[in-house]
Amino acid sequence: MAHSFIAYIDESGDDGLSGRYREPGRRGGSSHWLTLSASIWRYSRDLEAIEWRDAIRNQLGHQVRKVPLHCKDFNHQQKVMAAHTLRAKPFRTICVLANKASIPEGTYVGKNQLYFYMCRYLIERISWFCRAARPKVPEGDGRAKMIFSRRGGLSYPNFIDYLRRLQAFDDPENIQINWMVIDAEGIEARDHSTRAGLQIADIMATCVTAGLEPDLYGNQERRYAEILKPQLYERNGNYLSYGVKMFPHPDQLELNEQQRAFVDLFR
Repeated sequence: MAHSFIAYIDESGDDGLSGRYREPGRRGGSSHWLTLSASIWRYSRDLEAIEWRDAIRNQLGHQVRKVPLHCKDFNHQQKVMAAHTLRAKPFRTICVLANKASIPEGTYVGKNQLYFYMCRYLIERISWFCRAARPKVPEGDGRAKMIFSRRGGLSYPNFIDYLRRLQAFDDPENIQINWMVIDAEGIEARDHSTRAGLQIADIMATCVTAGLEPDLYGNQERRYAEILKPQLYERNGNYLSYGVKMFPHPDQLELNEQQRAFVDLFR
């Protein structure tokens, strides 16, 4: 039987923990934040995502109408346009955002260890969303198909093994994935250019992260997140536990005024 949901997963930033983070006015260095983002819609709507992507691409001009979208290449006005274009589309997005500078040295030393850990938070929330949405989505078997944007240096068989270990680990207080709605064995990794859904997930990840990650001049831009707020997963007005999961919790972080305004947007 077909899946009920499809989740496209992309990231913004990197998982480097060297401590050499980007500084205003200087190029190079690691991002301050690693964001993993999933955009989820009914499996039956997957072809519609091509139309959503093309609605953005067509507004960018003739020169990009046949190339994949990379939000990092958009200027401010283009990001605002893309956010407005996606604002009312029938999908939801979940972002988990790790503040790398606040993570104690030596916590994540294995290859892809931080990435795997943040994926656990992301898949938890995908499962919560699909479980809650299932009564309104009668088609399919209730499960979510997950498609990741292919990531260099990551073994997806190893990632599936990681999920199997989580599934076998009896710790319901700390691991809250509803496995009944997650197709862990059916995870796929595709090139960014091959699926419109991955390009939409990229836009969502980049636009939300901009509210926290400093640009070349040390500024953050939360306007995109303000526009896209209706697309972010929440329950009873709670965003910070669901669609905008920050690690560590924002109350434990030293945030500047612009970053605090981003957090306040979702309180």
